[in-house]
Amino acid sequence: MTTQLETYEDDIHPLDSVEDVLSANNWTFERMAEDELAVDIMGRSGSYKLLFIWQGEMHALQFCAQFDLQIAGNNIKIAREVLLELNESLWMGHFDLPAKNTRPAFRHTCLLRGSSPALITELIDDMVDIALAQCERHYPLFTLLASANDINDAALSLAMMETAGES
Repeated sequence: MTTQLETYEDDIHPLDSVEDVLSANNWTFERMAEDELAVDIMGRSGSYKLLFIWQGEMHALQFCAQFDLQIAGNNIKIAREVLLELNESLWMGHFDLPAKNTRPAFRHTCLLRGSSPALITELIDDMVDIALAQCERHYPLFTLLASANDINDAALSLAMMETAGES
């Protein structure tokens, strides 16, 4: 029985499930390589590049939602401090600011060993929903860090404040 499960598992490629989720949202994606997939989407506040990378040896799917913003050079230090504070409140995933391009991103990796295709599709759908909700929630903060020359504590606190409802 274990052998059948392992064989079945090896035949499943999680990026096929990613394609199902993206197609269900009517998003046009590009499979850049067998183990890499990307899609550009428009959120309520801005646009994002979603990247999915499969690492077969670890049975891990890495997901990244990269903002369309680039943090201003003089705000990188404060942006890294803000990311630490944001990440403390997250249950899954984390915000990251890569050194090479300073575009903020939300990242998460799922271990999928033994997961059925249906479960993988549900996990991916949830992962994308949660990531986009977090990105949209903090978009004003990242906009401030990307555009402001001089950020005062009051503006930063206001941008980080939890809001109720939508505008």
